[in-house]
Amino acid sequence: MKKFKAESQKLLNMMINSIYTNKEIYLRELVSNASDAIDKRYFNSLKDGETGVNREDFTIDVTVDKEKRTLVVADNGCGMDEGELDKNLGVLAHSGTMEFKEENKGEAIGQFGVGFYSAFMASSSVTVLSRKYGSDKAYMWESDGMEGYSITEAQKDGCGTEVILHIKDNGEENFDEYLEKDEIRRIIKKYSDYIRYPIMLHCGEENERVNSGIPLWKKPKEEVSEEEFNNFYRERFHDYNLPLEVFPVNVEGAVSFTSLVYIPSVAPMDYYSRDFECGLELYSNGVLIMEKCKELIPDYFGFVKGVVDSSDFALNISRETVAHNRQLNVINTALCKRVKKELLKLLTQQRDKYNSFFDNFGTQLKYGIYESYGANRDILEELLLFKTLNSDSPLLLSEYKSNMKDGQKYIYYANGSADIVKSLPQIEECREKGYDVLCLTQPIDELMLKILTSYADVEYKSINEGSERNTERKADEFEQKLLDFMKESLGDKVEKVVLSPGLKTHAVCLSAVGDISIEMEKIYAQIMQGANIKAKKVLEINPEHKLFVRIKTLFESDKDSLKKLTDVLYAQALLIEGVSPENPSRFVDEVCELLGN
Repeated sequence: MKKFKAESQKLLNMMINSIYTNKEIYLRELVSNASDAIDKRYFNSLKDGETGVNREDFTIDVTVDKEKRTLVVADNGCGMDEGELDKNLGVLAHSGTMEFKEENKGEAIGQFGVGFYSAFMASSSVTVLSRKYGSDKAYMWESDGMEGYSITEAQKDGCGTEVILHIKDNGEENFDEYLEKDEIRRIIKKYSDYIRYPIMLHCGEENERVNSGIPLWKKPKEEVSEEEFNNFYRERFHDYNLPLEVFPVNVEGAVSFTSLVYIPSVAPMDYYSRDFECGLELYSNGVLIMEKCKELIPDYFGFVKGVVDSSDFALNISRETVAHNRQLNVINTALCKRVKKELLKLLTQQRDKYNSFFDNFGTQLKYGIYESYGANRDILEELLLFKTLNSDSPLLLSEYKSNMKDGQKYIYYANGSADIVKSLPQIEECREKGYDVLCLTQPIDELMLKILTSYADVEYKSINEGSERNTERKADEFEQKLLDFMKESLGDKVEKVVLSPGLKTHAVCLSAVGDISIEMEKIYAQIMQGANIKAKKVLEINPEHKLFVRIKTLFESDKDSLKKLTDVLYAQALLIEGVSPENPSRFVDEVCELLGN
């Protein structure tokens, strides 16, 4: 019995029990090692000028035997002699694959030499039978994963390696599942479906090829039918709807990768919930490393689904994550540019499809601007659509700007649907001048516009800021005393009461001064319970409305009734803004009392 040449059982236990988060990974590791061994033999045959060796001659065989409780992963690759078994399997974290990769610049996933030891997560003992290509001697390596191993001479037909796992008995965990054909097939399909060599599954009399081989994303696009792209999408990402768009991405450079990217046509039910996880599938040479790698795509494009495959990743020791963010950042940037390019293409060439896309995912683009405090505006701003008062179809900001009237200084906006905005008192001035107005239908809209402040040097302005008004209409001395009285009646509910130059048919409205609008006050009240974030409200009175005559009369003859009327007018203005009066019962009583006089 030989001792392991690394730091002892403690290190081995760490390799087996701590590094891997998912026990089923062991099969991925063994299949990957088998693929690497075949690669090594194939590449060496090319280097040595050996003839008659073809990729089609190689297979990886996985054999399940329930009675013996064994699982065997076999290949007809390069094989190992006694010294290589001792070096590669007796020294933890030594990798013959890594040496081969460095010497030959070939593609191989086995970088650390610890993947083999994941077999002990499912096995009470492991036997490795190997015969090196070109040798007539075979050797057997055996270990129970404790302190040591043995190597003895053995018999084996043909070159290659067989890894024989003696599956553990059930205890706290169910190990019987690793002897079930369906479970083994599932694991192979999940992690190793795109290994380039056939993976044959043998169970009793049944033999079948499990893996697909060449992945779809490595085939030329012209060789893949639309149906194949759609079927892959539906099966891989469990979406019954057809994708809106699909496009391959192939990049050569400091970090080379191939990718297949889908834009869904319909947002998942949980897309805007905390439970939704964005991210792309990450592969290294066709081997699945992560199911959802969120670092590959920015959150604002988190709706994208697809796969990324590269041989340039520096993987961590368990090969379950990528070790260096720089490589992921390079891919993230490249994919971000390509997704935007495809969206702009959709926008300019198939506007109806883009409108449908924006209905599903536009909110995410807005959050991308808001959450970055505007840092992402150069990427996202030209993708935004807004419903407007004068247009039947949503408009780009560039389209709104090109439609602006002569003399129009601002891009106007109001909160609500077109029908609601049309009924707002503050809209009258804009409608009279023919100005279009952005209709903000989502809570995020105004928060985003406040961050952007302008588009192409044209400022955004809420109609609640008073439209074209720089100052309210000047009041004479009597009127000012009346307005001061109304302000005193309302107390700190409003900053001031003014005569409005913009109202035409309505009696009153509310506007706001400062950074917090009335709509933002409502939003903060919903998302920050207990927070006392208030808009600085201004009650505007229409001096041309017949009600103003009654206001002036009451100011001279019945100030108590004017106080009640002022409360009612303020409550009415709140209702127009979609805000309930603080005391609805009192509001109703005061209305009834005033109507009775």
